Amino acid sequence: MSEEMNKNAESESRWYVVHTYSGYENKVKANIEKIVENRGMQDQIHEVTVPVQDVVEVKNGQKKTVQRKIFPGYVLIKMFMNEDTWYVVRNTRGVTSFVGPESKPVPLTPEEVRMMGIETAVENFDLEVGDTVKVAYGAFADSVGKVRDINDQKKTATVVLSIFGRETPVEFEFNQIIRM
Repeated sequence: MSEEMNKNAESESRWYVVHTYSGYENKVKANIEKIVENRGMQDQIHEVTVPVQDVVEVKNGQKKTVQRKIFPGYVLIKMFMNEDTWYVVRNTRGVTSFVGPESKPVPLTPEEVRMMGIETAVENFDLEVGDTVKVAYGAFADSVGKVRDINDQKKTATVVLSIFGRETPVEFEFNQIIRM
């Protein structure tokens, strides 16, 4: 790791993205988690995730819900960037590189983290019924609608979207929608 990366290392942990061999995402996640546990690095590498979403597939006339990777070929890691963590992640079997210019790790911005739904700041959810919102990610990404109902217990909001010319209520988790 270069001195330049060392200077860019934050005093707080940030989300980084690593590129993996296709189909190795879960293996890379498991390998990094095992190394973190074996080396006692839980205070430096906090979370390793492979974002997935539930998708309904129809096979032989049967509906089946399966989990699909949202970002195939990528693993997201929340960590402090330093020589040790960079070395551990970069040399994990299945990792090809960090995402960034010339493979230099660049942390995700707070906005990117929120848009991807990796972390949520639900405590700051300040929408009200009637507010206009935009869907941040998922099947209805970039759709705009009005909040019809808010369920604080489930941490969801029902948003009325125009789908095929019809007003259709769709339930979203708080972190999936952005106030316009």
